[in-house]
Amino acid sequence: MRNIFYKSNTCATAIGMMILFCCFSACTTIKNAPADKPFVYESKIELNKDNISKDDAKLLSTNLGNYWVDSLRVPLVTKYLVKNVIISPPVLDTANILKTEKYMNSYLNSVGYYRSTFTDSVSIDSTSKPAQKRATVIVQVEPNKPTIIDSLGYNLSDTTLQKVALATKHRAKIIPGKTKFAQDAVAAELDRLVALYRNMGYYQLTRNNLIAQADTIDANLLRPTLDPFEQAVKMAQVAAKQKENPTVSLTVMKRTGEDTLLVSSKLSDFVRYKIRKVNFYPETRPNEIPDTILQHPDNFTNIHSIRHGDITIYNRENKFVPRPMLEHLYFKKGDLYKDSTFFKTINNLTSIGAWQQVDYRNFTNGDSIDVNYFLVPAIKQNITTELEGSWNTGDFISSSNMFGIALNLSYRNRNVWRRAIQSVTNVLGGVELGLGNNSISNNLIQTLQLGASQSYSFPRFITPFFRIRDKNLDAVSTVLNVSANYTDRRDYYKLRSLVGNWGYQWRNGRSNWQYRPLNIEVYSLDTLSGLDTAIKYNPYLTKAFNAGTVISQQLNFNVSFDNTRFQGNSYLRFAVEEAGGLFGLIKPLSDQIYRYIRVEGEYIKHLDFPKTEFAFRAFAGAGYNYGNFTKFGNTLPFFKQFVAGGPNSMRAWGLRQLGIGSYVPNDSASTFTDRYADMQLEVNLEYRYPLISTESVKINGALFSDIGNIWDIRKDPNLPGAQFDISRLGKDIAIALGTGIRLDFNYFVIRLDFGLKLKDPARLENNGWLSIKNFRWRDYAYSNHQANPITGTKYRNNYGIQLGIGLPF
Repeated sequence: MRNIFYKSNTCATAIGMMILFCCFSACTTIKNAPADKPFVYESKIELNKDNISKDDAKLLSTNLGNYWVDSLRVPLVTKYLVKNVIISPPVLDTANILKTEKYMNSYLNSVGYYRSTFTDSVSIDSTSKPAQKRATVIVQVEPNKPTIIDSLGYNLSDTTLQKVALATKHRAKIIPGKTKFAQDAVAAELDRLVALYRNMGYYQLTRNNLIAQADTIDANLLRPTLDPFEQAVKMAQVAAKQKENPTVSLTVMKRTGEDTLLVSSKLSDFVRYKIRKVNFYPETRPNEIPDTILQHPDNFTNIHSIRHGDITIYNRENKFVPRPMLEHLYFKKGDLYKDSTFFKTINNLTSIGAWQQVDYRNFTNGDSIDVNYFLVPAIKQNITTELEGSWNTGDFISSSNMFGIALNLSYRNRNVWRRAIQSVTNVLGGVELGLGNNSISNNLIQTLQLGASQSYSFPRFITPFFRIRDKNLDAVSTVLNVSANYTDRRDYYKLRSLVGNWGYQWRNGRSNWQYRPLNIEVYSLDTLSGLDTAIKYNPYLTKAFNAGTVISQQLNFNVSFDNTRFQGNSYLRFAVEEAGGLFGLIKPLSDQIYRYIRVEGEYIKHLDFPKTEFAFRAFAGAGYNYGNFTKFGNTLPFFKQFVAGGPNSMRAWGLRQLGIGSYVPNDSASTFTDRYADMQLEVNLEYRYPLISTESVKINGALFSDIGNIWDIRKDPNLPGAQFDISRLGKDIAIALGTGIRLDFNYFVIRLDFGLKLKDPARLENNGWLSIKNFRWRDYAYSNHQANPITGTKYRNNYGIQLGIGLPF
């Protein structure tokens, strides 16, 4: 009877909240309304979508609303997510409707609609609310068909310019017969040509030197005829054609000197310039003005001329040797000026990290250019601290809560040996606390982690036998890393590691690459009583904790790019590691190192809306151990295996608490329930929206769903359901639903997420699905309700609470 009463109350509460929500949603409150005067209560745009595509209709519907005159905008504010408030609405002025239509028409012209018509109407409601005259303004927009560019030509009256334009016409963004005669399309074509010409030495040529002339006259009218009646028929045909499908012919030309509407062209704008001298000022002070520096060269006491005087470096204290500047200078005396190489030098010098700012001043002398680079040094040394925290609750069996906190201390030197070499020293200390945890020893500190690392980044490729200097690559560097870590998982294991690698990093456009031809990792593991007991009851842990030595090579790639149809950006990452392929062939090493291949990929997409955001993440990873040595087992080493759960993964499960597949180990035998596997699939969806905003902090909300699991690649008869099988994917997959709160302090975000296990592969009843009819926040692990002999608990949580810093993806 108690359960029935509870359910009835729950239903009543839910229905009541829905009714309350609907009431609030339908309610609009007006504050400070003008007395006895019509005021703007609603402004609407009605767009006729008959003659335009769905994509254009969506774009125009969204953007036309931005062109209301301010006095016709409704000052609407949404409070408490559901309540609408109009504060001090403006008095209606019908003259502003015509201004709005003028602005809207200008916008429509800019996107290719030149025959738009507008119809407006105003209705006043004086009955809904006494003493209020609510005006509704409606503007009906008929955009009609857009004007299409039916041909693209060039008439540049310069042999070189004309030849280049015609040779690269296939690269133009304008497609005759398809592209609308829009401002962005024309500007893109002019910018494309200017970029080409500036990379051919035309240093002073800009978009102002070119003009795109549109002509609506049909070519048939230009053909001579002696019959006036025939000419009239042609004109009528052209007029009818333009009315049905308006088109223009576009011709790109040089702007003449007589054109005074914009900056007039000069003869020097069409001269090809060559590099004459290059001057570097690598010790420019932050408050120094480059023009003043050029006027007082005597302020520099150390002046070095190299390469026959073609390059000069002006120093005061000799803080930098010339090499890092010369390594990133991509042109020499006599080369034609190119925008690409000029700005490539600036970008690469900035990316090194030794200089916080790079400025320039160029001067022409006849058909030559003198280039001056002004480099402002960054602070050479600094120390930073970072505090990280996470909170995991809802362990698979126990009711323990794990709170992790770590302090990272970093020392950075940005100019080692005066060669702009970057040095970073890190020291890490962290603990994982068991809050209310009933472990073997009942200690508050469950995990202790200590670590130290040292890295050097050299601003060039360092190779043993040959030199690599590719002009197409940016931000090149050679990186040396060495790190040592110690992890003490109280009562379970002590893990020591020493890792060293040598590799290369570079960027090509938006693509970032990292290749480590040599990566050496040495691991040593001591198992303690808790792990020995856990292995006794959970035999799968035997293969999970297999320490050893790894000699591998690694390749990492990531790229970010803007979305094509919606605002926002996307991110793609791919990584592969191969261990023991070559060194495993060396006989003394063949039985001493792991042999495996491991790949993983990640795709993240953000869709940005005016106030909200939708984020999507997909991850896939797999590794295969192809070694034949029993002591290493037939899986990846556990420090290379995949795990799921925690603040940045399947948030309804604690860290390392999901999986393997639908295999249900005897969890009640031990509190150590970490899961490791050779394969992982995961998809995360998240909708983010604002709640409250103040000057110092923004409080945002989120709704999310996490879908995924981890599996083994090879079949083990002792682990039924742990191997990946596409036919079992529906049974093995885990699904979580949840909500979260984000405190955004601009510099960092604190996040609290609550996830509910909608489908749990370890849930024996109802095929893993959460039962709404018999809903419980906690669930028994097994049908026989056997308890954990250490903690005495017989249940696991059907939810997880995660505390994290930063967004999950």
